[in-house]
Amino acid sequence: TMLIANPIYDIVFKYLLEDLDIARELLSTILGEEIITLEVKPQETASENAEKNLNIFRFDFKAHIKTESGEQKNILIELQKAKQAFDVMRFRKYLGENYRKADDIINEIGIMEKRPLPIVTIYFLGFPLDNIHNAVIKINREYKDAITQEIIEKKEEFVELLTHDTFLIQILSLGHQTGTKLERVLQVFSPEYQTNDRHQLDFTGDVEDKLVKKMVTRLGRAITDENIRNVMDAEDEIERTFAREIGKKDKIIAEKDKIIAENEKIIAENEKELETERQKAETEKQKNEELIRQIQELQKKLNP
Repeated sequence: TMLIANPIYDIVFKYLLEDLDIARELLSTILGEEIITLEVKPQETASENAEKNLNIFRFDFKAHIKTESGEQKNILIELQKAKQAFDVMRFRKYLGENYRKADDIINEIGIMEKRPLPIVTIYFLGFPLDNIHNAVIKINREYKDAITQEIIEKKEEFVELLTHDTFLIQILSLGHQTGTKLERVLQVFSPEYQTNDRHQLDFTGDVEDKLVKKMVTRLGRAITDENIRNVMDAEDEIERTFAREIGKKDKIIAEKDKIIAENEKIIAENEKELETERQKAETEKQKNEELIRQIQELQKKLNP
């Protein structure tokens, strides 16, 4: 058993992945492909959303990978972590930015030129999806002949640069499973090790795995770092403030919904009353028309 900093916090997650050796092995495990070299795009490490007063966690990595087929290539790995579902717009914004970027590549004839890199996105989600509860989800692409439904085995660079694979990791669905390498590694993020102190986990998982041991050791150091603990306190306060604001907005929306419902009820009642009056008027009109008809018939009899 070992007390470690809770990596659900942005500051802790960032501290963990700033160790490039850990980041390389972790990303390799998630992708299921060997990452030979990894570098961080330094200007993309983190930014701040002043409007919401929230720290936005994001890493962009340039990776040189070796695929299962033995092919070696460079890719851009976009990693983000979100605590709330509304962050989907931020995901789209950053993904669009990465699609516009180019990297220095030595072409086939040895000349340096700017080319876009294939993109892989990895999202750590601190909230549950509505319909899918699997802890780790891979959304990958396949080439298919839309007429014959035949799977096309070959890849095309043009297509690879226009589409991307995605990995979704639902932190709240992670447990103690250690059947696979990926499960052993991701158990470090499992909320099942939560203690009374939300800042820390009491990790009792398998540390025989070398990567898990590295991650646990680094997270153990983080829990004793006063600056990291202070930032975690700040994140808690931001979340509480945000929750209060959401609560206020929900109350306002509920009150508006109540007013709208009452107004709709009044409108419906008024419409019902108007319909009743219309029916009465129509009945009176029919009576008057019948009376006029009777008078006219009587006049004809009196004045043949």
